Amino acid sequence: MSWLTNYVKPKLRKVLNPKETPDNLWHKCKSCGQMIFQKEFIANQYVCAHCDHHDRVPPKDRFDALFDNGTYELIDMPKVNQDPLKFRDTKKYTDRLKVARNTTGDEDAIKAAVGKVGGVTTVIAVQNFYFMGGSMGMAVGEGIIAAAQHALKISAPMVMMTASGGARMQEGILSLMQMPRTTVAVQMLRDAGLPYLVVLTDPTTGGVSASYAMLGDIQIAEPGAMIAFSGPRVIEQTIREKLPEGFQRSEYLQEHGMVDMVTHRHEMAEKLGSVLSMLMSGRHRKKAAE
Repeated sequence: MSWLTNYVKPKLRKVLNPKETPDNLWHKCKSCGQMIFQKEFIANQYVCAHCDHHDRVPPKDRFDALFDNGTYELIDMPKVNQDPLKFRDTKKYTDRLKVARNTTGDEDAIKAAVGKVGGVTTVIAVQNFYFMGGSMGMAVGEGIIAAAQHALKISAPMVMMTASGGARMQEGILSLMQMPRTTVAVQMLRDAGLPYLVVLTDPTTGGVSASYAMLGDIQIAEPGAMIAFSGPRVIEQTIREKLPEGFQRSEYLQEHGMVDMVTHRHEMAEKLGSVLSMLMSGRHRKKAAE
């Protein structure tokens, strides 16, 4: 039986199924359910070719799409205490971090880089929703501060691309303290006369939406992105009323003055380049006049 199981059966399987389909060959759209060839989906910047649904994007792909010619340099992220509260729920916090790092290849839910966008030297920070829901902990707070300090050092504008479920519960009050700390970092850019742009992607919620995500000189959102503090289900249960169609989505927020513009992902690099060029040329003219 051992000989049949270990030798004959695998040989037969190889003959009958010479080519097994890899698990990651296709992507199923979360909106329309269409199956899309994975390579085509990535080449289309994670946008569904059938319904135009904007899916979530890892930081590297963001940088490749936004920086001129995909050329940029990563900014070193500060090291933080890995488990300050020795937190444990169903798993140890350290174990959750290990899983997230192995899955994404990143140290935490934030990465920042510097390069040119539309010819303008720019610092871009990107939150990674695939790393524990893009949750804001000490590492994210320190990463945003490091990106802002680098922008100050080279007198460059900063673009913040948000994607988060909110503050990281495993770090308790220490994660909530990143709200005022990042707010101070944004104010430092403002005091220096450097533009701070925010690109809101799906989803941007919780403490992130209550701090640096809503402090941009210009607020840009991707189509269909959920932007909220509490989700619609929680609000409906609280007020016991049905919410309007599209409530807390980019387009709804633009109509009500909370977002300046909704920009398609394929047009984002060009839009950022033109806005940054305009803002920085105005800054240069002001400095020359002074």
